Amino acid sequence: MDVLPKFAYFNGRIVPYAEAKVGVLTMALNYGTACFGGLRGYWNEAEEQLFVFRPLDHFKRFLNSAKILQMDLGLSAAQLVDITLEVLRAEGQRQDVYIRPLAYQADEGIGVRLHDVHSALSIVAIPFGLYMTDCGAHVTFSSWRRVDDNAIPPRGKISGAYVNSAFIKTDAHHGGYDEALVLNQDGHISEGSAANFFMLRDGVISTPSVTDNSLEGITRRSLLRLLREDLGMSVVERPIDRSEVYVADEAWFCGTGVQVSPIIKVDHRPIGTGECGPFVSKLRELFFDVVRGKVAKYREWCVPVYAK
Repeated sequence: MDVLPKFAYFNGRIVPYAEAKVGVLTMALNYGTACFGGLRGYWNEAEEQLFVFRPLDHFKRFLNSAKILQMDLGLSAAQLVDITLEVLRAEGQRQDVYIRPLAYQADEGIGVRLHDVHSALSIVAIPFGLYMTDCGAHVTFSSWRRVDDNAIPPRGKISGAYVNSAFIKTDAHHGGYDEALVLNQDGHISEGSAANFFMLRDGVISTPSVTDNSLEGITRRSLLRLLREDLGMSVVERPIDRSEVYVADEAWFCGTGVQVSPIIKVDHRPIGTGECGPFVSKLRELFFDVVRGKVAKYREWCVPVYAK
């Protein structure tokens, strides 16, 4: 991270970022017993406004992740949105930003458990651009399997589960790839290291179901609506075999971090022409108009930060 935030919401108030510290015996740090969210704010130059994309939906999922961990933050999703807007106003950013809420076990000590522990909340925001290459990713299939719902629930953004993602991402990087596709315990595609997956083949779009040990992505949910209602595409949520990807016409990752990122090659096999395809290019254009508040139909998804 090149730029640190100026402020953080920490211990119930907004403080200078340098004051937002935890001890090395904090239980969440030692045992991964925390959950996080990822939101983006998009700068609309014409309106001179920063729009946060679907914050209420993000914080509903965030609270569900906390619930899985038996955490009660004592705040509603709407209250978390209000706190986030306060943090963003304090930062005063006039560019795209990434927002990271974190709920964590704040007690210090030894002993792994979920019960009889106090929870805490932090929220920060930093300038943030592209997470992945903009010209199309070369990916591989990871030798690591995605964590199973009966091991660590993947529908929650549970911090400890992202060790799985770290193994996947770093092994792909060391192998010379940009990213990886991950199989679930049944041998079907789950997602990328930290992104949902879509593919287009013979005019039909397919994506793994959320029961395939993939995250219930907000961007994924948004794309499902855009694809069906605005682009008139047939979209099927189903198990996807590895070899289907090799013969796809187009494929892409999606998520708050990666946004909509084309996949142009898998295990040295070109997807379609081996370049960013015409359909995903069209989808990307629509998506970026939506998140910057330029599409009236979806304006309610975009919450303004600054008063006008």
